[in-house]
Amino acid sequence: MSTITINGQTLTFAPDSTVLETALAHGIDIPRLCYHPALKPSGGCRLCMVEIEGRPNPAPSCGLACQEGLVIRTESDQLTTMRRDILDLFVSEHPMTCATCDKDGACDLQRYANQFGIMETTLGFEPARTLYQDDNPFFVRDHQYCILCGKCVRVCNEVVGMSAIDYAGRGFDSHIATPFDGLMVDSSCVFCGSCVQICPTAALVPKVRIGQGREAEFETKRTICGYCGVGCSLEFKLKDERAIYARGFPEAPVNGEFLCVKGRSGWDFVSSPERLTQPLLRKDVAYALGLASEPWKLPDTSPLKTHGRDNFLPISWEAALEIVATGFARVIGEFGADAIAGLTSARCTNEENYLFQKFMRAGIGTNNVDHCARLCHSSSVTGLGMAFGSGAMTNPIEDIRHADCILITGSNTAESHPVISYEVVRAVNAGANLVVIDPRRTPMVDHASLWLQPAPGTDVYVFLAMAHVIVREGWADQPFVAARTEGFDAFAAGLLEYTPEVAALHSGVPASKIELAARLYALGLRNDAAALVQDPDSFATPATRGNSTILYAMGITQRKNGTELVLCLANLAMMSGQIGRPYTGVNPLRGQSNVQGACDMGGLPDVLPGYQKVTDAEKRRAVARGWGLEDLPPELGLTVVEMMHAAVDGRLRAMYVMGENPMLSDPNLTHVEEGLRALEFLVVQDIFLSESAQLAHVVLPAAASLEKDGTFTNTERRVQLLHPVLPAPGEALPDWVILMQLATKFAEKINGGREEPRSQVRWHYASQSEIMDEAATVTPSYGGMSYARLAGAGLTWPCPTREHPGTPILHREKFTRGLGKFHAVHARHPAEQTDAEYPLILSTGRVLYHYHTGTMTRRSEGLDWREPRGYAEINPVDAASLNLRDGGPVVIHSRRGQVRTQARLSNNVQPGVVFLSFHWKESPANVLTQDFALDPYAKIPEYKVSAVRLENPSKRAK
Repeated sequence: MSTITINGQTLTFAPDSTVLETALAHGIDIPRLCYHPALKPSGGCRLCMVEIEGRPNPAPSCGLACQEGLVIRTESDQLTTMRRDILDLFVSEHPMTCATCDKDGACDLQRYANQFGIMETTLGFEPARTLYQDDNPFFVRDHQYCILCGKCVRVCNEVVGMSAIDYAGRGFDSHIATPFDGLMVDSSCVFCGSCVQICPTAALVPKVRIGQGREAEFETKRTICGYCGVGCSLEFKLKDERAIYARGFPEAPVNGEFLCVKGRSGWDFVSSPERLTQPLLRKDVAYALGLASEPWKLPDTSPLKTHGRDNFLPISWEAALEIVATGFARVIGEFGADAIAGLTSARCTNEENYLFQKFMRAGIGTNNVDHCARLCHSSSVTGLGMAFGSGAMTNPIEDIRHADCILITGSNTAESHPVISYEVVRAVNAGANLVVIDPRRTPMVDHASLWLQPAPGTDVYVFLAMAHVIVREGWADQPFVAARTEGFDAFAAGLLEYTPEVAALHSGVPASKIELAARLYALGLRNDAAALVQDPDSFATPATRGNSTILYAMGITQRKNGTELVLCLANLAMMSGQIGRPYTGVNPLRGQSNVQGACDMGGLPDVLPGYQKVTDAEKRRAVARGWGLEDLPPELGLTVVEMMHAAVDGRLRAMYVMGENPMLSDPNLTHVEEGLRALEFLVVQDIFLSESAQLAHVVLPAAASLEKDGTFTNTERRVQLLHPVLPAPGEALPDWVILMQLATKFAEKINGGREEPRSQVRWHYASQSEIMDEAATVTPSYGGMSYARLAGAGLTWPCPTREHPGTPILHREKFTRGLGKFHAVHARHPAEQTDAEYPLILSTGRVLYHYHTGTMTRRSEGLDWREPRGYAEINPVDAASLNLRDGGPVVIHSRRGQVRTQARLSNNVQPGVVFLSFHWKESPANVLTQDFALDPYAKIPEYKVSAVRLENPSKRAK
């Protein structure tokens, strides 16, 4: 390696590194205010100036490239004088009110002023900026403390990709501003707080931080975010057992210092007065048990239209567990174990999911266990399993920033997985091409080299045509295909009919765009998209194939042909050789904090922990022996959609729901409500009285993720430790403790004094660490994991032994199944078609400021302020035909029901398409969606395409 000399030390340096980066890497500190390792150097503050042997003048080290033999001095009398003068200039217009400042002890300017002995300015104090902007609940902008370092501007542009702020004015009038100095909410700001995170002074401060004391007074605790599947690490500052604010930190393995608005500011739901604090018993059950004096009947009013708190009476934990255990035992005695079903949770820890499915299988005796992964990425688990042998993200998140070409399809990455979108923005800023295939214009389109906008439900034609072009043009990686895969010839033969021209007819995407997308992706091209659009004939195949990666989410998976769409993406990756090495891969972006782990732990009706099939007698019995049994149920269990049908027709009599809310998340909510009301016994375990909990006979109060330890597995398969930050409210308990106590009580009930093998299964654990130890013995991909090994950055599965380092990149030498398998796919249309009565297509999805069913985010003050009500995006052409106005009411009808919401006129959707988010019970999108057409492989419903019509209620009223 090449070397330079700094302060007499000979040091090696990495290629393309700067003197400042090399110095910091070797523990040599150089003063700096405008530098940040995630940003391009600006050299604005000049504090990092260094002397260079052989050159007359000092230079800023942040922008000084290392060269072999360079001799640098970072300290001298001349540099000290320069730095004092620079700090003196800063202080001349910066109030030195450090003792009363909220940033006292955490201000970089204060630190350097103290280091260089600057107590006050020698130039005369004259503040140049006095604007104080308090226009949102997230942070305040106090311009008197701003030193114009520009880090906030650069992070918003270079990392977040929003460019919401910039320099305005000149000279002493210079300041950081939104366009026309307007309100933050009227800019493109997404309130992620990245600017606040890296601000070196008190110019940007979290609003919840103001007036809470000095940094030295705060306790620090770290844990993992409980929202999406990215798995960001959070650092909480606490005082008097209260969380003051949250931030990122440089060592965080997934996100570093950067977070989204939900992770940084959406945690305050834990202190909501609506939290469940004690077990609840529905009044009719209480009366039947003699615990209430008056008879009572569950109202017919839908839980979507009421809060339901008056339906219950508080009871003790002892009574609650007794009632639940007795209820389950009674149902088994009368109807058998398969009359009970359970929903485990993507928001609970690995250990809790493991214990829940163990209770259902080894305690209750059924495989009727599922969770929300059925409704989001079950087609990923199935499709990638068929193609590769493993149904998970193939590459680490950090790989994205180094890719040459990124293909995003069916993913609103900037709103559903914002921190992953930061990686995409970094890659694009470094020269990568971004190809977006999506019917709706999402924020990532602003960064795209190429946007393909197919009509909803027709993207399969685009994928097949891309594969057709790759074969036709000879862009397939033939050595990779020959050595690593099987079935290519049959697959390629099936592509002949899917020309770009045919795809254009079905999808509306021009054939030329399909061909260009195929070029960019297959060959991993960077920087060439604009030139290729202008002159495609000038293209020459590069000597070396670049690195392309695919990111996708529920726009692909929540479809009747979701598994086949996943197979299309797997086919594209294999035929192009874009898998099994760094910066490539097929990467499903998981939507919830532990949805990956809930699947890994066996929270599915067809697999045991580690995706071991329940129908595989050898593996099933091995797991059974690990639990002290001879065997487990061999029959496939019911999926979540099948459970609701079984409840309606009487085959299912009882359900145990942990941390799920099917009354908002499942399709065809009218049918879901019918099913839940039909149950003889419903137990819901949650942190709030959710819409599903309102129908329960017993409600058990659980601790939130910030209130317990355990592990989450993020979307890149990284298993990370949680740590409790706050105490749980009232009598709420961690889910694993509830499960442990319930399973013990239930075992006593079914034993009844007789010898019963199931009552001998272990249900008592001293900690979640012990549960993980047991899970590792029956889950091969977790076999080498323990809490001791997971400390720090965690481990990525598969990690089969205690010596194994984990596997960040899958399929490097061979696929999990041996050879990757191509699958011929034929284009299929959505199950529900438009007609004269329902002429429009409805698609559902998320918005940035809310999460899943809104149970948590709608109880977060800042998030609810930013997006307080639901809305439907409607193209102005469709709105004009009904005289719908922007912000006015609209009623959406489908063949299953109707929803009233607010109209938001937008060109984000094409004419003939309506977008509705699913976070609001007042306008529940899933009243409209259908549950009759399921993916035949993964049994996932088709949320993304439903036929609807619009109505103007104002017109009806007249």
